[in-house]
Amino acid sequence: MSGLVGVIDEGTKTLSFSIYTIPDFKEIAAHVVELCLISPKDGWYEQDPREIMASINKCAEEAIKMLANQGFSANDIATVGITNQRETTVVWDAVTGKPLYNALLWKDIRTSTTVEKIVAKVQDPNHFRSSTGLPISTYFSALKIRWLRDNVPEVRKAMKEGRCKAGTVDSWIVWNLTNGALHVTDVTNASRTLLMNLETQNWDPELLQTFEIPEEMLPSIHSCSEVFGKITMDRSPLRGMMLSGIIGNQQASLLGQMCVNPGQTKNTYRSGCFILCNTGPQAPTIYAIEGAVLVAGHALSWLQSKMRILPDVKDAKRFAEEVPTSGEVYFVPAFTGLYAPYWQPNARGIIIGLTQFTRKNHIVRAALESICFQTLDILECMRQECGYKIRKLHADGKLSTNDLLMQIQADTIGMPVFRSQFVDFTSFGAAMCAAHADGLDLWRFDPEKDYAHVKYDTFQSTTMEDERKERYRKWKRAVKRSFGWVINQEETKMHEDDEGNNARLPSLPVNIFFIGSFAMLVHAISQSHSHRV
Repeated sequence: MSGLVGVIDEGTKTLSFSIYTIPDFKEIAAHVVELCLISPKDGWYEQDPREIMASINKCAEEAIKMLANQGFSANDIATVGITNQRETTVVWDAVTGKPLYNALLWKDIRTSTTVEKIVAKVQDPNHFRSSTGLPISTYFSALKIRWLRDNVPEVRKAMKEGRCKAGTVDSWIVWNLTNGALHVTDVTNASRTLLMNLETQNWDPELLQTFEIPEEMLPSIHSCSEVFGKITMDRSPLRGMMLSGIIGNQQASLLGQMCVNPGQTKNTYRSGCFILCNTGPQAPTIYAIEGAVLVAGHALSWLQSKMRILPDVKDAKRFAEEVPTSGEVYFVPAFTGLYAPYWQPNARGIIIGLTQFTRKNHIVRAALESICFQTLDILECMRQECGYKIRKLHADGKLSTNDLLMQIQADTIGMPVFRSQFVDFTSFGAAMCAAHADGLDLWRFDPEKDYAHVKYDTFQSTTMEDERKERYRKWKRAVKRSFGWVINQEETKMHEDDEGNNARLPSLPVNIFFIGSFAMLVHAISQSHSHRV
């Protein structure tokens, strides 16, 4: 059956609405707007939930206008899917439908003291790893909901009166699009909350009790690809259309890259990096390990806007190419701590190895190398955990257009990097989820078929193993020196590195990707040995 599928793609910086044809998944219309990022304090990041909904309406309206030139109309859109930034949390009043506070973004670290309280209570930051695959970290939604309860009187009052709803951004969007008729999420988003049990794929009673979060305020958990219902929002240009897909952005990217076989691995290079490796099926679910790098392209933005070393992020390649190496300079961009695989919230950024001969070009090159070393950190964990040999790395994302970065990446990991000429697979993956839903009879997924028809640029490694090992050993030394800089999370006081401090052991978080008969569970495994990275 032919038709069109629309995709709402809500990201950290932008929101878009794209329209694809079925069954060839050609994008024929799209409109993008930037989202306002609110940062009331250092390390605090928020968005206005109302702006998100207004942006959806604007993007959908503009994209639909483009259909006439393609011989289509809004009536040809058979269904709509949603993909979104994960972990970001919204709380709202179920009676009025209004947000009770701004959305707390995934990279927001205001919950550091909340993390400390929970860890003190359970005595181990990996206490829930067996049930969730996640460490107790500022990253995940449970900590954000708990912080909102403890610090925002309006939220606390609404929870007490039973009229507070909470969820990741997908839940907020669906609630509004259906006029409050549906409070749902999918397993990929639910798995990033630190509240879902991976085995049951339901909210875990022990976790709810630990974080003191009533289950009634949370959405029901569903698969990524099923018919949820019709869009009924009065002022929406999507009114009357079916809603049939919800999937977190990085799982959508993994699917879009067609990494559906064990060992296939992708990295999305943006302000952060998100590496996912398919580890194979345990029917009917497929598992994969995930690791996130908080600061990737953001390090280059910092060199531009804060240090004035770079005129523009786009100049990073030119500046770095003016020197053959980083001159033994290492840059650990732990601006707000380190995520996978170290999970060191008290780490802070360092630039080490400076000499009188160091130039700004060396620092820029070291920043590019830091992205590649952080990726290697996670790939090393994946090699140890998944049991499959990772033979190549699929790359996408805006930052991947930097040829020098891709070559340094191949040289750092010692394997080929296949960079897609298609920068972003997120909307494409979500389009496949929405179209695949049972009951629509639109399209069936074939893992052997190349739906994207994407060409790749290949970057081969040019380094010797001994050279790679020596460089990586020095990177690990630099990382260790970044640990333990923050004594008091509230006042962010700095102190000298205590070399005797034992590092918290590496871990990778868990995610799920579940699509009816075609299912994917993105599972990130926590590490438990200090020699692992």
